[in-house]
Amino acid sequence: MKSDGRRQGIMDFLMDAGTASVDDLASRFGVSKMTVHRDLDELEQSGFLRKVRGGASIQPSGLFESDFRYRQKQAGEEKQRLAAAAVAMIEPGQTVIIDDGSTAGGIARHLADLRPLTVISNNLAVIQDLAGVGGITLIALGGQYSKKFHGFFGLLAEDTLKSLRADVAFLSSSAIHGVSAFHQDQEVVHTKRLMMAAAARKYLLVDHGKFGRTALHFLTDLEAFDAVFTGRELEPQMREALAGAGVSLTIVERD
Repeated sequence: MKSDGRRQGIMDFLMDAGTASVDDLASRFGVSKMTVHRDLDELEQSGFLRKVRGGASIQPSGLFESDFRYRQKQAGEEKQRLAAAAVAMIEPGQTVIIDDGSTAGGIARHLADLRPLTVISNNLAVIQDLAGVGGITLIALGGQYSKKFHGFFGLLAEDTLKSLRADVAFLSSSAIHGVSAFHQDQEVVHTKRLMMAAAARKYLLVDHGKFGRTALHFLTDLEAFDAVFTGRELEPQMREALAGAGVSLTIVERD
């Protein structure tokens, strides 16, 4: 197997397993440990995984955010609930911003009954879901495509956002520590902040597993959002602490 195919195979395996040892990968792909280390070095330099002692992981850390495909599989049922609940914040005729997150991105599948709408997004999954849908004016933010985040970032996206205004924005974040949201990537943080600045109302959608985590870059305090949507799985003590700090928390129950 050529190196490109093997590296894709490593990523496919990690999408399911989350972590893998060098020994396991060497056996699985029939190559030496040294070859596996070279593959992992290349994938790490491209931002697709992080090397850990004896292997590799695509699970998030304070410095590393997981690949979009892996994040889509995590807390999937809860993320769907959050998206379905958050659409109640939208009225027909409004302009809506949806960010690159896998949680906020789920809103796109719930917009049919709210048309007409204008949707602004840098999320390729959202753009693909809404392209050509009648009654929806789609503004796809340009910029440089990030395979890892499955979205568009950079000067083109930022300049476009500065020229637009929206009624409501839906965002996600990879980590909630205390009463603040954080993310591992500074370019993603910059884009999210511009989305918030462009919208009259702002909502954060985060599954319960994001709470108690931290990441390198501060995004914003949770009080900046009109509401923070999360699942009933969030621990009661955490709910009380957030409410006591003035965070508007919307707990989404199971159906």
